[in-house]
Amino acid sequence: MITKDRRELNDRFKEVFHILEERGEIIKNDRNGRGLGDFAKRILNNRSYGHIVRAFLNDDDKRCINYEQARRVCHEYNVNLGYLLEGEGTPFGMELPEPPTVTGTDVPLNIMFTSKEAFAGASIDTDSFTTEDTDFFRLPGIMGSGYVAFPITGNSMEPVINNGDVVICKEIDGISQIRENRIYAVRSKGSIWIKYVQKVPDNKGRITGLKLISANYLEHDPWVEEVEMSTKLYEVVRRISEI
Repeated sequence: MITKDRRELNDRFKEVFHILEERGEIIKNDRNGRGLGDFAKRILNNRSYGHIVRAFLNDDDKRCINYEQARRVCHEYNVNLGYLLEGEGTPFGMELPEPPTVTGTDVPLNIMFTSKEAFAGASIDTDSFTTEDTDFFRLPGIMGSGYVAFPITGNSMEPVINNGDVVICKEIDGISQIRENRIYAVRSKGSIWIKYVQKVPDNKGRITGLKLISANYLEHDPWVEEVEMSTKLYEVVRRISEI
């Protein structure tokens, strides 16, 4: 008998698998290293076990992924271990340090301020923040958890966002959630850009690139950044400017 916790684990696995498909990291019929057989080889140690992966993904099939296989998914595809195994946090977001609360209350300081360099290089754990100066604060109208704030350098988004401003961002779970021509922090390969973002599909409709557009388009040309495993997107929800 499959226990409730295994079924919940499998449901989270299906969500993660769908996001990986959205990102183009898994393409079921691909023969260039991203196919279902390649996934089965990495997770189940056998390329011919693609049918078992399909069983995990089938709502009408009773077979479920186990915890050891789920750990391999996390290791191979940079999935948050806490999310897949326990349902804590987000599938691909950073596990931020626990925020403190306002002295004498139970109100959390839910926005973490860090340097742009720390945020750009951050992995899915908290190691990259432990050696950096961080602080927590809150603002009216911004509720919930998972917010990161960092300062902006450069003029590429002027006059919308200026050099020296601070932006507050919140991660989105998948590329399908991108709203065209909204401003996002795009973090990839140890760099971070604040840009207007447009999705760039391939000839099969998969999102394989992101067109990054500066507000200051006279000085900064747009370009297309390839979507990779390391690519993370954070919607800019607020900017803070000096008065």
